[in-house]
This record gives sequence, structure tokens and C-alpha cells, in this order.
Amino acid sequence: MKKFLYLAVAGAALISASCQPATQTDMPTGTTTATEVKSSEPTVEKAKEFLEKSEVEIVELALRGSKIEWINSNFITEDTNWLSAKVGEEFGLLSTRLANEAKQFNDLTLPADMARKLDGLKRGSNFPAPDKPGAAAELATIMTELNAAYGQGSFTYKGEDLQLGELSKIIATSRDPEELQAIWEGWRTIAPSMQKDYARMVDIINEGSKELGYADTGVLWKAGYDMPADDFTKEADRLWTQVKPLYDELHCHVRARLNDAYGNEVVPLDQPIRADLLGNMWAQTWGNVYDMVKPESDAPTIDITELLAKADYDEIKMVKAGENFFTSLGFDPLPETFWERSLFTKPLSRDVVCHASAWDIDDKDDIRIKMCIEKTGEDFTTIHHELGHNFYQRAYKNQPVFYKSGANDGFHEAIGDMIALSITPDYLVQIGLLDASEVPDASADINLLMQQALDKIAFLPFGIMIDKWRWSVFNGEYSPSEYNSGWWELREKYQGVRPPSERPADAFDPGAKYHIPGNTPYMRYFLARILQFQFHKAACDIAGNEGPLHRCSIYGNKEVGKRFDDMMRMGSSKPWPEALEAFTGTPKMDGSAIIEYFAPLQTYLKEQNKDRNCGW
Repeated sequence: MKKFLYLAVAGAALISASCQPATQTDMPTGTTTATEVKSSEPTVEKAKEFLEKSEVEIVELALRGSKIEWINSNFITEDTNWLSAKVGEEFGLLSTRLANEAKQFNDLTLPADMARKLDGLKRGSNFPAPDKPGAAAELATIMTELNAAYGQGSFTYKGEDLQLGELSKIIATSRDPEELQAIWEGWRTIAPSMQKDYARMVDIINEGSKELGYADTGVLWKAGYDMPADDFTKEADRLWTQVKPLYDELHCHVRARLNDAYGNEVVPLDQPIRADLLGNMWAQTWGNVYDMVKPESDAPTIDITELLAKADYDEIKMVKAGENFFTSLGFDPLPETFWERSLFTKPLSRDVVCHASAWDIDDKDDIRIKMCIEKTGEDFTTIHHELGHNFYQRAYKNQPVFYKSGANDGFHEAIGDMIALSITPDYLVQIGLLDASEVPDASADINLLMQQALDKIAFLPFGIMIDKWRWSVFNGEYSPSEYNSGWWELREKYQGVRPPSERPADAFDPGAKYHIPGNTPYMRYFLARILQFQFHKAACDIAGNEGPLHRCSIYGNKEVGKRFDDMMRMGSSKPWPEALEAFTGTPKMDGSAIIEYFAPLQTYLKEQNKDRNCGW
């Protein structure tokens, strides 16, 4: 999902790592800025005026920035890269300035709505620079260097200089443990040089966070969840405890099957799994080893790619099918400008960023997607996901700019993924892609659920441990000399994985994952995995579903659509528990829907594991 309002309106900071404060830029002649409201005697009236002027500045720059970034993603040239960097610099400066100026109202008793907006401004950057000469420029330089080190990273293997994409393909497909270890270790050679800069960056942003009134940057990040920082830590732990039994069963089964393939020397049955054997550079999803761990079943499965070809679907028809899903729920069709301005296919004559994304250009009705659509089942699902973002963006378009974001940072991704969960056999029948006589019986469900679990369930411990590590870095629990040992302590504790060889203390293996040098909070992805199933369960209950949760589709149910819209319209104007309750009937995040959804698989896994020694 892409939305180029870089400021953290209501705590949804989306500032890219390249968009950091560097040098002061000139304001247009005659522009009145929020700075002019600053006073040694802050009052409620001055706070109101400050917010009004801040909103004007944000809206003006966000519109220009969105258009520039759209052009840059669709016409990649040296010139558009320069324009993108310049507007990113402006966003960084504005974010830092407004966050620092918002501090002047810290001690005022304010109406709840004003206080919420000011808190959002203070969280306007995930990496705040302290308000002293040279700090912003030093931070910008460090962030640029960290991102460059990652982006330019490569490893020479068998005489070829390979970048991450090529190395990842080997990790995904090779079944040679020695080769996997070489590739895994090779990619991580990019990281040790980052550690000094990363540690300095932590010092700078911690100082900036303290100036904003937070104990450290981890507390700043947790402040966006409408509860005290310690309470949010406990909430994340509670959610993990709910889903951990399913993960443990999956881990046990996957380890046993890898042991069948590689033997005891490579995969001991009483130890964590080697992280290089799971088909992903970071062992965060395991779908690429499905062929090694899949159930031994001949039950037929549905190939959506084949169905699309048979029905003669092209790229536009695929998007129309996605739109039809939402209109079946009672939502208005997409505007004509969506069809005129979106990118659906890869141009032959120019370079574009093909990564699928949903865009909200003007915070009103100019919504778009950008995809280089392939006529595959995977892209059919992705289209439904991306349109989920677009319909969410349009739902909260009438909110103030501070509230034009998800209720918390997990909501947006969760909504997109929740829609994709409704692409069931019955849905495919309803839209004419599948004949009712071809719907597989329940015996085929284990295969499908296993495929889903290898991505969605395997991800959960990785999703929580990334920020667990960072919180410990930010609060000083892990010193720079303990960065790597702390990383692997958490990876073993949560994921049950280990490196294929002993790692030196200065390896800085965290730096080999983009979100660490990029300083992108990660808890949103963990929460999104929890929430998507909770949303799906609530929607299916509203629809009166009586079958298994994994077979439920909400297609065509307008009561679901109305409740869904009620939640989405709120944006982030209210604490997320209120938005959650508007749709699900409860203000509490709950992982139990995951257990219900995967219940048939969990039963299968328990049977498979009954004579195995699980745990590590």
C-alpha cells in the first residue's frame, strides 16, 4: 500500500528512509507557517491555530509529493529521481519542524481531539532528530548511507556478482545445504559495516525522542497504539501466546520433514531449524519449501491461473472482478479517473516500479493502483488486496488530514488481506470462474491450509521479534556489542531457528533485513496478520456463515459492507479499539480466529506430530 502523505498523521508515519531532514528549504513567498504560531505563552487558542496552519502545510506538500512520487515510480529517470529526493527532503524537514513545534503545547489541558492531533504530529517521524545544529544533517547522512549499503548490497558466488533478488531465488529453490549456507552467509557480508552507523543513529533518534517527551524511540513507536507503552508490549505478548501453539505444531512438522530430506546432521530433531533451509532469506515465510512438507494427498486443488486463462480474463477484467467484489458489498464503483490513471501493465518503452501498490493522490477521489499485472492467480489475489487499500482510503477521505490513515498501522494491511481470504471456491463459482461441480471437497483443504500457514503462521514470530529486538536496542538493554547475540537469542526464542554457523559478535545480522537499516517499524505486520483473521471471522459471523471459517466468502453481503464502511470511515480519528468494535463488536484484538481458521490443519499437524519430539 502506497500513500505519499509522509507525515505521521495520527501516528501513521510513512516517511521513507531517503526522506530525511538535510538542509533548510525556502518557503514560498507569502506562505504562513505553523512556526508563526509559536509562543512563549501557549494557549488552547494558539494550539488550535497551530493545528489549522499545520494542516494547510501538510495538505499542500502532500498533494505535490504524491504527484511527484507517482511520476517517479512510473517514469524512472535521473530527473524524476532528483525530484523525488527533493520533495522527500521537504517532507523530512516539515515533519521534524512540526513535531518540535508541537512540544510547546505539552503542558496544556486540551480537548481530546486537539490532543490527539498534536500527539500525531509529535510522532511525525520514526526517527526524530534533536533540535540542535547539525543533528538533522548528521542523521540524514547516516540514513542515506545505511540505505545505500543495503540497496547496493551483493555477493559474488561462482564468479557472478549477485544481488538480493538473485540470491533469494537460490535460497527459494536450492536443496543443497552447502549452497544454501554459502548464499545465506554471503548476503550477510553487507551488514557488519552498518553497525557503527546504526549505533550512532540510535543515539541521535533517542535524543530526539526524549526531546519530544518519550523515554526512548521504542516508546515513541509504541505511543501510536492508544495505550501506555508497557501495556502495548503486554498486548503483543498476549496475542503471540494465543497463536503460538499452532506455530509450534507447524514448526515440529516442518523440522521433521526437513530431517527426512537432509538427515540428522543438518536438521537435528531436538534443535532449532537452520534458518537457511526454510526457503526465504530471513526464514520469515516458508512457502518455498511446501513441496518438501506438503501433506501426502492426491486431493485436487484449484488453479486460479488456469481458470483465468480458460475464461479469457485480461488485466482489466481481473481488476473489474476486484471492483465487483466491493460493489457487491454496497460500495460505490471506482471513479473513472481510477481507470484512466492507474497502471495495470508493464510498459514496453520505459522503466517503472512494478511492485504492486495502492495510491491516494489527493486524499479525496484520485485513487489508483500501480501493478504490472500478470494473468496469474497470485496477481488476482493481489488485486483484491490492493483495492482493499483504495476503498479504505476513499472511506476516510472526509476526515481531517491528521486522521487519514488506518485506525492503527496494522489495519490497512489487515483489510487488504482480509478481502483476499474471501477468494474461496464458492466465490469463484459466484463470479463464473469455476463450475459448481468442480468445487473440491473438504479433503483438499489441508493442502491449501498448509500453503497458507507456511506464509501466514510461519511469519508470526518473526513479525513480533523484529521490534522486540529494536525496543531492546532503543532502551539500552542491548549495547552495540550485543546487537548480534541479542538478535539470535530472540530468533531462537520466538522462531526456533538458528544460523547455519557460529556468528561473530560484530556480524550485525539484523542489518541484512531491509527494515532495520531502513528504520521501518515492523509490529504493524504482526498486528495485520492477527487482525485480518479477526476481521474475516467478524464478517463471516455478520453474514451468517455456518460452514468452516476458511471456506467463508463475504461476497455479495451488503450488511457486512455497511459495518465494514462504518469502521473504515473513522480513519484514525478515534482510538483503534473503537474502530475495531464498530466492525467486530469487541474492542480487543484477538488471535483466536486464526486458530479457528486453521483448525483442520492443526488437527492434522497434531496427528502427524504425536510420536515426534517437538520443541527446541
